[in-house]
Amino acid sequence: MRNFVKILTGVLILSEIAMAKDLASRLGVGVKNNSSEDVPAVSVVYYPNHDFGITGGIGIDTKKDQSKFVVNGGVRKVLFKENQLNFYFGGQLGLVNYEGGGEKQNGFELNAIFGAEFFFTGLDSLGFSFEGGAGISSLKDVRFRTVADSPVRAGITFYF
Repeated sequence: MRNFVKILTGVLILSEIAMAKDLASRLGVGVKNNSSEDVPAVSVVYYPNHDFGITGGIGIDTKKDQSKFVVNGGVRKVLFKENQLNFYFGGQLGLVNYEGGGEKQNGFELNAIFGAEFFFTGLDSLGFSFEGGAGISSLKDVRFRTVADSPVRAGITFYF
């Protein structure tokens, strides 16, 4: 039984290395829209190593009498790696500003997320992500919300 566990552990470690989508030391730039206010954002993702990623984004809409501003940052921990997909969990903290109806509101948002980023074969530098989870946001009132974002809304990232 002991040898079986050793062999199984070795196979799992080797299969993870062989199948992993390696994003270590890669910087990604793209778009996302996963904040509590509906503002598309320019985003960046950087993976300093194989397991952790640092994210950030900024979104601006200067529509008259309904302007919005969002800036956020977060971390990702890759849990499972497959050939063309990385499954991760993490957190995101953001500042939100909304101005409308003669009133200006400032607040924050805090999200706990899980998600996956997948890559099509032959497009190894273009990642599509989707995310889910829960969050709390505060503009005029504090509210709890669930997060469920499709690949088009959660992010498209090009990695250099």
